[in-house]
Amino acid sequence: MFTKFNRKDYNFKLFFSVMLIIAIGTIVINSANSDYLSRQIFGVVLGFIVMIFVSLIDYEFICKFYKVIFVINAVLLIMVLLFGTTVNNARRWIVIAGVQFQPSELTKIFMIIFSAAFLDKYKDEINTFKCLAQYALYCAITLFLVIAEPDLSTTICLAMILVTILYISGISYKVIGLAILILVPIAGSFLWYIQRPDQKLLKEYQVGRILQFIYPDQYGDDFSQQNNSVMAIGSGQLSGKGLNTSTMATVKDANFISEQQTDFIFSVVGEELGFIGSVIIIAIILLIVLQCISIGRKAKDTKGMLIASGVGMLIAYQSFINIGVATGILPNTGIPLPFISYGLSSLLSISFGIGMVLNVSIQKLKY
Repeated sequence: MFTKFNRKDYNFKLFFSVMLIIAIGTIVINSANSDYLSRQIFGVVLGFIVMIFVSLIDYEFICKFYKVIFVINAVLLIMVLLFGTTVNNARRWIVIAGVQFQPSELTKIFMIIFSAAFLDKYKDEINTFKCLAQYALYCAITLFLVIAEPDLSTTICLAMILVTILYISGISYKVIGLAILILVPIAGSFLWYIQRPDQKLLKEYQVGRILQFIYPDQYGDDFSQQNNSVMAIGSGQLSGKGLNTSTMATVKDANFISEQQTDFIFSVVGEELGFIGSVIIIAIILLIVLQCISIGRKAKDTKGMLIASGVGMLIAYQSFINIGVATGILPNTGIPLPFISYGLSSLLSISFGIGMVLNVSIQKLKY
């Protein structure tokens, strides 16, 4: 169950990079809203324990239970739909033992593990219809349960991760080309359909956010959150206004953006740390992503490669979406910035994922 290793084999570069970005995130959260500091510190301590503990467990042992993991994940998502707590028209949280938890955050890690084990098991049949159909079915079940909450941003991010893992596993370019020929018309039809007044696929607010992005002049009045975020980031200029700045001259303290400690945390980064601080944070996140990819390239088997690469893509895609929304280059959708945003579910889940990557890194290399 536990992996034997030499201390010199432990990837301290990845470990300390993660701890550094989490420390920066805690400082930024305190500046955004100090009421959340104590809970975030508790989450950091718990996340540290989870990351260390998981990093010592053989990832192959965990992957043996990939079907059980899929079932547990599905049950948790169904529990959300049946018994979940509704906040802002979305039912994404359940309370277990008095603790509020968001299962869709853990879903990302669970599905990376499941995909890695499944695609490794059927790696010799990866381009067959049977294998692809089974994988698509498992993914569709999970994505349906997440989008039913509704949680469109997590659904999109998770779909991107699952497709990337499938690509990395060695799928044929012929299959990719065929998929593109099928998906492009479907995407066009989807955009046409959701603009119909009687469409049933998305919630009204979700359609509004997409239309706001496509037609900003027409829907500009409802685009204020992102406009204010861009204004906050720009106002920080080169070096920012400084942490814990409390004046009405700041977008944060003028309450122009709600819940800045979560989905729009990057607006606080831009306003208070400026361009320099923003670039440093992005650079650390990029370093973590590259470390995950590097570990994946050197992994001893396909499962390890897919797990490390999958976690790296999770961090990359989620960071791109969050920062893209905060800077106005993507439609407004709520998703946390890894390691930075407030949220125990997000922090513990990503700590679990990093722990898996660290374990992959300490295994003996075969490549």
